Amino acid sequence: MENQNNVTEFVLLGLFMNQDLRRISFVIFLFCYFAILLGNLIIFFTITRSHLIQQPMYYFLCHLSIMDLAYTSTIVPRLIRDIIAKKKTISFISCMTQLFTAHLLAALEMFILVCMAFDRYVAICKPLHYMIIVNRQRCYIMILMAWGVGFLHAIPQTFMVVSLPFCGPNQVDHYICDVKALLKLVCTDTRIPDILVIANTGMVVLGAFLALVVSYIVIFYNLRNHSSETRRKALSTCGSHITVVVLFFVPCIATYILPSSVKQNDKELSMFYTVIAPMLNPLIYTLRNTEMKTALRKLWATKIHLAFK
Repeated sequence: MENQNNVTEFVLLGLFMNQDLRRISFVIFLFCYFAILLGNLIIFFTITRSHLIQQPMYYFLCHLSIMDLAYTSTIVPRLIRDIIAKKKTISFISCMTQLFTAHLLAALEMFILVCMAFDRYVAICKPLHYMIIVNRQRCYIMILMAWGVGFLHAIPQTFMVVSLPFCGPNQVDHYICDVKALLKLVCTDTRIPDILVIANTGMVVLGAFLALVVSYIVIFYNLRNHSSETRRKALSTCGSHITVVVLFFVPCIATYILPSSVKQNDKELSMFYTVIAPMLNPLIYTLRNTEMKTALRKLWATKIHLAFK
């Protein structure tokens, strides 16, 4: 079918219709975005200004913080603005740009988490070969591969949506330009696009999640041969990773593994991986990580001392 696109802009319906809820949610999301910015910037500067940047795990954590900042900045500022705005329109081009950017950065975040799990697997299961296997050059390659996979995921999905005919309704029942919400506005049969979304996003998310689950099962299995102190330290680090993985992946899988015709709370589920997980990541990785807490105290105590000297 020839693409007959008569839609030049979309209307994002957002999360809430009630006026009182809008006022409260505006304050809440503004606080959440401030917490995301502050928390991830603190992690980024703490790692880059300390010896931790030399360790692969913190090198990946630094990239995860950057991705959290970039990912939420493509979504949350518009969400905050639309909560109080009378006109909640977004141009077709801006909508497609947000769709592409969000999927690119989300895919990057997923594969950085996979890289972090691989780092922990090597550190625990092959400690004598750790510095050889997870050297800095290999870390660079893994990050480049994450970018490559991100583009391979985001580009086909965006082109698929752009090529579909939008010839009437333009109200998106979401607070972002989500692919499943947009498919509900297409004026043609969406069975094939639904299959493509499940094959692309659904399988990418599920595949990355299964890879993470398998890696942590192997890690926990190998921990039985280590000392109690090593097990305690490893479980503390891996526990942080697992918490982040559950918060990010489980709602993603629940959202994208089903076709757009199935009614579910996509908006509510997406809050977990677009706002809640990026906001909690800094707390999860600092409160349960002794090295991060030590580096934070040393770095920021020095900064405060020099400021008042």
